[in-house]
Amino acid sequence: MHLHEYQAKILLREYGVPIPPFRTAFSVDEAVAATASFEGQAVFLKAQVHAGGRGKAGGVQRVMGADEASAVAHRLLGSRLVTHQSGPAGQPVSALLVTPGVACAREFYLALTVDRQRRRVAVILSAEGGMEIEEVAASHPERLLSLYIHPAVGLMDYQCRRAAFFLGLPTEAREDLVTILHGLYRLFLEKDLSLLELNPLSLTTSGRLLALDAKMTVDDNALFRQEIAEWRDPEQEDPRERRARGFDLNYVGLAGDIGCMVNGAGLAMATMDIIQHHGGHPANFLDVGGGATADKVTEAFKIILADPGVKAILVNIFGGIVRCDLIAEGICRAVREVGVAVPVVVRLEGTNAAEAKATLAASGLALIAAEGLADAAHKVVAAAAGGA
Repeated sequence: MHLHEYQAKILLREYGVPIPPFRTAFSVDEAVAATASFEGQAVFLKAQVHAGGRGKAGGVQRVMGADEASAVAHRLLGSRLVTHQSGPAGQPVSALLVTPGVACAREFYLALTVDRQRRRVAVILSAEGGMEIEEVAASHPERLLSLYIHPAVGLMDYQCRRAAFFLGLPTEAREDLVTILHGLYRLFLEKDLSLLELNPLSLTTSGRLLALDAKMTVDDNALFRQEIAEWRDPEQEDPRERRARGFDLNYVGLAGDIGCMVNGAGLAMATMDIIQHHGGHPANFLDVGGGATADKVTEAFKIILADPGVKAILVNIFGGIVRCDLIAEGICRAVREVGVAVPVVVRLEGTNAAEAKATLAASGLALIAAEGLADAAHKVVAAAAGGA
């Protein structure tokens, strides 16, 4: 679950991480009042969306006074902000973060994430703040410092000091960084985050550190024990993904034209890879899980077909825990109930696969049987191109 910047800053403040003053506005009047509360200072209105690149897309605007704030708020609130991360449809803007400008001497990048290979929390820093960190990592990897926190001992002060010297901080700011890093690490663990990013972390002209922007992602598997789960903003999510979550399906929409229905995340990734290898383009990632049922399969078809760009569907099921004959019954029921009008290629292997294939063959439905993953990928790519 992604958090908005204003939500992330509430948590930063709770954990002792210094941030500039801010107010959140959900209407034009609130934006004007928030601007006035900063007593004539230059103020930034920042669109609250779950996408990076807001500044380049016009989602961060500097204003002076109520008239400018009103004009900007009218333009942003209720609009859809299109950035390089949002997709062509953009993200809806229903809130603005209002904050005064800060005199910055330098800007840094600081993030905490999980290094799955090392099985540790990683702290990543760079003196190149306010930039796309991917560009820095690709062109100047030596400008990044990664620290790995041992789970038994936690974040050590010597690691904080190493980070401070790497960034070239003055004395007072070094102490600030130690406090900030310890606060961020506690926040990361206690709120079950999978990503915590400050970009930029600013060194002000007065020599102190402030977190000017923040991005946080909470591990969905831990939301049941987190009160901040109620902060989820469903308007920022793909409605198909939201619907899939209600049926315990893992769905991610993509830009291709071949719908995929698979059980198991690894097999789903392999299925998308082999479709791409055969010249096709997956329209989604959809994992129905190891406990797939006929009801889940029916709902999965509905979600896939909610994408008008889907020209063919590949059902790729390996029956380990799940029985293939039950999946076959679900496929037949779903095709009849939903009225699937695009070609459907089916590959079933594993438990009761022979019975499943007999069910599909006797159904009278225009299903395309496949033997093996390569055969399935070849047939679904041809079907999407109108060749089957």
